[in-house]
Amino acid sequence: MEQRLKIYNGRIITPSRILPQGTLLITGGTITAVAEGDLDVTADIEIDAEGKYISPGFIDIHIHGGGGSDFMDDGVDAFLKIAETHAAYGTTAMCPTTLTSETEGLLRTLDHYEAADKRNAKGAQFIGMHLEGPYFAMNQRGAQDPRYIRDPDPEEYEAILRHSRSIRRWSAAPELKGAIPFGRYLRSLGILPAVAHTDAIYEEVLEAYENGYTLLTHFYSAMSGVTRRNAFRYAGVIESGYLIDGMDVEVIADGVHLPPPLLKLVYKIKGPDRIALITDAMRAAGMPEGESVLGSIHNGIKVIVEDGVAKLPDRSAFAGSVATADRLVRTMVKMADVPLQEAVRMISATPARIMGVGDRKGSLLERKDADVVIFDDDINVSHTIVKGKVIFGKG
Repeated sequence: MEQRLKIYNGRIITPSRILPQGTLLITGGTITAVAEGDLDVTADIEIDAEGKYISPGFIDIHIHGGGGSDFMDDGVDAFLKIAETHAAYGTTAMCPTTLTSETEGLLRTLDHYEAADKRNAKGAQFIGMHLEGPYFAMNQRGAQDPRYIRDPDPEEYEAILRHSRSIRRWSAAPELKGAIPFGRYLRSLGILPAVAHTDAIYEEVLEAYENGYTLLTHFYSAMSGVTRRNAFRYAGVIESGYLIDGMDVEVIADGVHLPPPLLKLVYKIKGPDRIALITDAMRAAGMPEGESVLGSIHNGIKVIVEDGVAKLPDRSAFAGSVATADRLVRTMVKMADVPLQEAVRMISATPARIMGVGDRKGSLLERKDADVVIFDDDINVSHTIVKGKVIFGKG
């Protein structure tokens, strides 16, 4: 007999409205009822939401670490620690993300992902790996290690893709030699190519879009805007994101990487159905401010965490965020004046669609995975539930 979980007396955020006093019924790992008022049913576990919001689980499709660990730390325990850390802030699903490195490091990280995925019972669910690099524009590398930045090499990336079937997205600069065939090859395997760390102009982005690159990685960060070449102006990647209606963008909505006016601009032009909120969190997420390391603990880059963000030691650039998913929603609502329901959509339904899991995740509907977050008016999370199992809070 499958366990039945009942969540009642809460404001349920559905795709179309907010039920002021609703009940959610979960059987096993699946939502079996979403109703107004109470349901006269017997459940093994009952949670009184006490008037809080009952929301779809938060889906983070670009995340590097948290709780003192990074996915490049060369071990399964790091994956599990990060998944548990972010579950406490409402994340129910995530795409573990790499940094630019040597091929051997990527292969080891992919192996650790597959081992961790089998053991992950107490944290946010893994929904596929995201490789960020190493095919980037050197001028837009940001905090990525320049030692490993290179052009796409078919022999290399085909070997990586043969090694693991866990890769679900790969970020690259589309103007590089070989980047367009690389994007087409990814699409042929059902993998999402994304535009990142790039100096491309509009014409190059449009060609990339037509060849499968339908997502802009951390919009505004490490990408070109309007540039001049021999006195002529060219639209960059940022303008391309606005001009190409079908292009999705992901936004680090910590209020630091993008200040409120830019968050408002992105929302005004792209709308909630084309924006995915991401943490891009590094190991210092959920930890006190101070010195930290971006990337592998063994050979990563030293950074300093202050002002709610990670910076290079000389403070010349940001070096990843320390945001958690609840902070993203809070920022969009309180600093960018976005309605709560749409802020939640940008961290649930939209990323679910982008990653091809919208048929089972991203919204509170019958027959979908029971990934649920309960939070108050200030987006403080009290419960996180993954496929019907309470992994944070008290059931």
